Amino acid sequence: MSLLKSKWNDIKDKLILIQGWARDGLTDEQIANNLGIGTTTLYKWKNQHKEFQEALKKGKEVADREVENALYKSALGFKYKEQVVTNKGDVVEVERYEKPNTTAAIFWLKNRKPAQWRDRQEIDQKCNLGVQIIDDIPDN
Repeated sequence: MSLLKSKWNDIKDKLILIQGWARDGLTDEQIANNLGIGTTTLYKWKNQHKEFQEALKKGKEVADREVENALYKSALGFKYKEQVVTNKGDVVEVERYEKPNTTAAIFWLKNRKPAQWRDRQEIDQKCNLGVQIIDDIPDN
């Protein structure tokens, strides 16, 4: 049995862990490092072992969705509860409001509706620069 096959047999039992690393945002390079393999081997396994590819994919989908949800929430603004200590030392829960984040809204719209929200650069190609070309310049 080859060393890589032996290594795969050890790692296939860790697919849930690998999925978790992907969910936590680790890159393929970091996951390969955690597994003690090179990135070339990781990419080879992704092509050869469907269950390995699926573990990485599922983990990354969860992380991507969480970021998308956070961006969406930030773009719209949201209410949240916070515990604060009063002047008397009592802990009370207060409701706060985080106003909409304009940058998040612009980012969302540019990516979701690029036809309406892209940065437009319209160039007028019919402009008169007022340049006069002189064929003969007299020698002084």
